[in-house]
Amino acid sequence: MGADTVRTATPAEAGLLGRLLWDFNTEFEAATPSVDELATRFARLLALDEVIALLAGDDEPTGFALLTLRPTPYYDGPLAQLEELYVRPDLRDRGIGTALLRRALDLCRGRGAGEMHINVDAVDVDTRRFYERHGFLNILPGTDYRMLCYLQEL
Repeated sequence: MGADTVRTATPAEAGLLGRLLWDFNTEFEAATPSVDELATRFARLLALDEVIALLAGDDEPTGFALLTLRPTPYYDGPLAQLEELYVRPDLRDRGIGTALLRRALDLCRGRGAGEMHINVDAVDVDTRRFYERHGFLNILPGTDYRMLCYLQEL
């Protein structure tokens, strides 16, 4: 499997995406809907123009990325959010995550997005290093404070 084999997923591949997201969540002991529930949601989401899923791998997916685009007053184009990026644990450090991220960035630039946001847990040092290595910041130039993400379940 070449690390550069990344393609846009179709709604017909919602089950593959559901399985990969379930694997991701359970690897990190996060609460997660069932594979079937995730697959149903992916099928619905992938019908939307502002949602993009990418799959790495040929016959058997090795990872995926999920992007959403939304309007923003700060740019003429959308704001991109990298919702998820996952590579199977046994295949990490082979360039698959980088290939997924590069393809995601290219697609977002092609859609005129002005910025990409990514939320990362503070304790996830390896993931933070990965994104920083690819040019992402959590401290804006000229400032000395970190950007934070807050949430509230509804």
